[in-house]
Amino acid sequence: MTATTEESYLVPELTVTDIRASLAFWVGLCGFSVRYSRPEEGFAYLQRGGIRVMLEQLIPGRNWVTGHLEPPLGRGMNLEMTVAESAPILAALRGAGIALYREPEEQWYRAGESETGVHQFLVQDPDGYLLRFSQPLGSRPLA
Repeated sequence: MTATTEESYLVPELTVTDIRASLAFWVGLCGFSVRYSRPEEGFAYLQRGGIRVMLEQLIPGRNWVTGHLEPPLGRGMNLEMTVAESAPILAALRGAGIALYREPEEQWYRAGESETGVHQFLVQDPDGYLLRFSQPLGSRPLA
């Protein structure tokens, strides 16, 4: 896959401890699809609309790991993902008995001379990566 200047994007690659469990969560519950995979390497490239993420099975000595990994992985980072509708994801997670890290909320953030609103909730994937699903509510003048 080649990116032109107009198509520049960031695709995080997350090291996971169990690729099957991660795929069940990301694909089965969060609505991502596998764009392509290399099962023999424990690798999958996922997409949900414009959101892209790579998952790679932890295999000591093979991954691009810069230090000792211990759960929860991804500490200090949350991945905000803008989705058109957050309710189906929320329903799937609740139906599977997955606990949320933060319950759904409406939040308004200052962005220059206006505020941007979102309906959001946070959940951790099987390895503890913090995912923030965010449904846009529009913008309004500063209060």
